[in-house]
Amino acid sequence: MASKPDKNNHSKTIALNKKARHEFHIEEKLEAGLALQGWEVKSLRAGRAQLQEAYVYIKDAEAWLFGAHITALPTASTHIKPDPSRTRKLLLHKSELNKLIGATERKGYTLVPLALYWKQGKAKLEIGLAKGKQAHDKRADEKNRDWSRDKQRIMKRG
Repeated sequence: MASKPDKNNHSKTIALNKKARHEFHIEEKLEAGLALQGWEVKSLRAGRAQLQEAYVYIKDAEAWLFGAHITALPTASTHIKPDPSRTRKLLLHKSELNKLIGATERKGYTLVPLALYWKQGKAKLEIGLAKGKQAHDKRADEKNRDWSRDKQRIMKRG
C-alpha cells in the first residue's frame, strides 16, 4: 500500500529563494495563489522561474508579487508580447491580507517570497513574514551551520 504524501512536502517545487533565509528571519509562512496568464503557466511547468530578486508588496488592500522572473517559452503565441517580470497579483483571503497589512505597516515586517510550487495542479507561492538580519546575525547563523555540519561528521566517524 502506498503511503500518503506529506502535506507540507513541496516535491513539485518550481523555484526556491535560498537567499531569503540568509537575509531575513522568517517569522511566519503563508501560502498564496497566483493570478497567471496562460504562457506563464506553461513556462512554470517547464521550470523557467526565478525568485531571487522578487518581493511582495501590498497596495490598495491587495498583495502583489514584484520582480519574479518567468521566462517565456520560445513557442509562446505570436499575438502576445510576454513580459517576463510583470507584476502578478497574489490571491489571499481577506483575513490573511488584513493580518499582513497590520504586520507590514505597524510592526515593520517585510513580505518575502520563499518558494513557488505546484499544489493540486495550481501554482502556489509560499510567502514569509520576515524581519531583516544584521551582519552579525548572518555570521552567527553561518557559524552554527558549520558547527552542526562538523558535529554530524564527528558523529558519523564514531
